[in-house]
Amino acid sequence: MTQTLGIIGSGQVGGAVARLAATAGWDVVLSNSRGPETLDGLVSELGHRARAATPAEAAAASDVVVVAAPLLALDQLPREALAGRVVIDAMNYSPERDGRMPDLEADRLTSSELVQRHLAGAVVVKALNSITPQHLLALARPAGAPDRSALPTAGGDAAAKGAVAAVLDGLGYDAVDVGDLAESWRFGPNTPLYALAYGGEVPAGMSGMALYTWFLATPGAPVAAGQVERLARDAVRGPAALSLDG
Repeated sequence: MTQTLGIIGSGQVGGAVARLAATAGWDVVLSNSRGPETLDGLVSELGHRARAATPAEAAAASDVVVVAAPLLALDQLPREALAGRVVIDAMNYSPERDGRMPDLEADRLTSSELVQRHLAGAVVVKALNSITPQHLLALARPAGAPDRSALPTAGGDAAAKGAVAAVLDGLGYDAVDVGDLAESWRFGPNTPLYALAYGGEVPAGMSGMALYTWFLATPGAPVAAGQVERLARDAVRGPAALSLDG
């Protein structure tokens, strides 16, 4: 049976998810803050599997909804339409873009706990926030492939995490359960599991702008489930950084 994936925020991250989902045979309902008509090009590219809608319509059409908007847009999410849905929180906290959020600055909450508090009627699972859009597209592999990568997830509801693991499997990735939303920082900005791990082995002695330039150009490298588990376990909490949302 064809499944439907809703996407709120159809920039680079949301667009990459949509491309993989449509290729996997899912129906995709795309939305953004600017209106369905601004998504005509992406819908045309994806073909009959995709359609554009408002965020509330995308939520209503899907049991699982990917939210890939900037965190500063949290108040604009359709809370009523998302009630009862599994929400994949692909957002990251970037103080430079989102403004300073005291609870996040003081580590009283993770950004996903903040999202769950706002979307009280939904079940939030953190995923798809720790890999760049280009690497998400490049590293997708079918189940059983020897070079298949894994992505971390976090959430407090086992059934919801199972649904998200099924989505990730359809997109071409294994899922590694890191814990509840309070542990989602382990694959957030400024951790080894955030973005850089999927770039491959960093050339010796490279740092600064040279590292950034190399990372943007690298085609990526597989990150197996065991490596994801290790990097998440060994993570040390640090200050927020720039995000991948877009």
